[in-house]
Order: sequence, then structure tokens, then C-alpha cells
Amino acid sequence: MSATRLLALLGAAVLAVAACSSNAASPAAVGGGAPAAAGTTVSTASTPNFGVVLTGPNGMTLYTHSGDSATTSTCTASCATAWPPLETTSQPMAGTGVTGQLGTLTRADGATQVTYGGMPLYYWQGDAKAGDVTGNGVEGFSVATVAGAAPAVNASPAAPASSSPGKYGY
Repeated sequence: MSATRLLALLGAAVLAVAACSSNAASPAAVGGGAPAAAGTTVSTASTPNFGVVLTGPNGMTLYTHSGDSATTSTCTASCATAWPPLETTSQPMAGTGVTGQLGTLTRADGATQVTYGGMPLYYWQGDAKAGDVTGNGVEGFSVATVAGAAPAVNASPAAPASSSPGKYGY
């Protein structure tokens, strides 16, 4: 096994252990865990590169996927692990600054996912703290902005460009 591969595996293991032992709010706590009983609140935050973006109840940035439609989420299986869907058990609520229409759709796994302007919303596992927007341009995902004005896929300097289908197969 090459040293690079060994370091990558070690890094992934460290991240997995840190994620399991952290007391801080994480995207999986809302996106992949038990949805909020009273309905999920979608709020906003200002970012230097994208202006006003949508955030989940934990303050983390939300994203949309170019392969989705108003009735279907194409992000399942390993994709949904990397991009946990924003789920709810009832009608989502608009927080301060949210001007577009919130709704829901039923995912293939039966969960109810929050939508904005008809597009399903996701967290990105690579965002470590509120205000991070590191998922923009990754695997067809874009930062969800107020009024649905999605930025250009390559607008974030931190996001790698992808010219072929991603490792998640979507």
C-alpha cells in the first residue's frame, strides 16, 4: 500500500472518529438524524463570496444539486452520506430573510426532505462550521442562495472543478 493511500485512509479514520465523538452541532445531526418535530426552520446567513445563503437549523450552509427536480432527489446512498438531506417531519418554516417558497418532497427512502423554490436542500460533509461554503461546485452541488439565484458552479475558489461524473455515481 502506498504511503499516500495509507495517509488518506488514516485521515479518513481520524475524521470519522472526530465526527462520532464531537459534541458540536454537525450537519448529520439534522440532515441524517431525527428531524425536528415541530418542523425544520430554514434561515439565512451572509457570506463574502455568495451573498445571502440558506442555512439549516444548526447554522450550516445548505446546497442544491443540479441533477434534482421539484419532485425527485437524485442524491441517494453514498451521495446522501456525503450530502445529508435536510429532513423534516412537518411543513418547514422560513426564518428571517428567507423570501422564497419552502416545501417538501418524499425521498426514495421515505424520508421527507425540505425544498426551496422546488429544489431539495442538502448539507455538505466537508463544511466544518457555520459560514463554510466548501461544497460549491463539488459534484454538481451549488450553494443555495436566497431567491434561488444559484452561483456559477466554479464561483468558489475552494471547490474543485469536476468535468466527469463524480465518485458517487450521479
